[in-house]
Amino acid sequence: MALREYEEAQFWEFVTARRRGLVRVAFLLTGDHGLAEDFVQDALFQAYRHWRRIERREQPEAYVRKIVVNLANSRWRRLKDRNVSLYSSVPDRPTTRDAHADVDRSDEVWRALATLPTGMRTVIVLRFYEELSEAETAAVLGKSVGTVKSQSSRGLARLREVLGAPAQGKQTDPAYVAGRLGNTHV
Repeated sequence: MALREYEEAQFWEFVTARRRGLVRVAFLLTGDHGLAEDFVQDALFQAYRHWRRIERREQPEAYVRKIVVNLANSRWRRLKDRNVSLYSSVPDRPTTRDAHADVDRSDEVWRALATLPTGMRTVIVLRFYEELSEAETAAVLGKSVGTVKSQSSRGLARLREVLGAPAQGKQTDPAYVAGRLGNTHV
């Protein structure tokens, strides 16, 4: 069934407003800009087909983000035995620093993030890069808030361990980790 003119306009407004953010999330989860673009395109295609239902829920961003996360996680499950590394720069982010210094600073964090299991990596990206609450992250992943808390805690602990960060201090602060991943919004 075709969308009405105003529904189509709402969909394209949504795409215009959120596409870059969705690509960033997909990139953080996959480490591959091409795959990120493909996953977002697939997610938006699925969203378009069900836009009436999605838009009525009044949270289209959460719904489409969940599609992107599911597509990325499916890829990680298929590739879990392969050696996959994340890229060291995030597209479409504003920067006021020297690009080379940013790459040097964040490369070790990207490599550490790539060592996390899919679930932990997804929780860390959604919680500390996308700045979703525990409840919002749980809703996107279809998990309990307790699972999100434990995955977040374990993921941050593993990142600290891999990065050789002390148990106390600014390296344990989620804002510090998010900053090292390139999120200047925290």
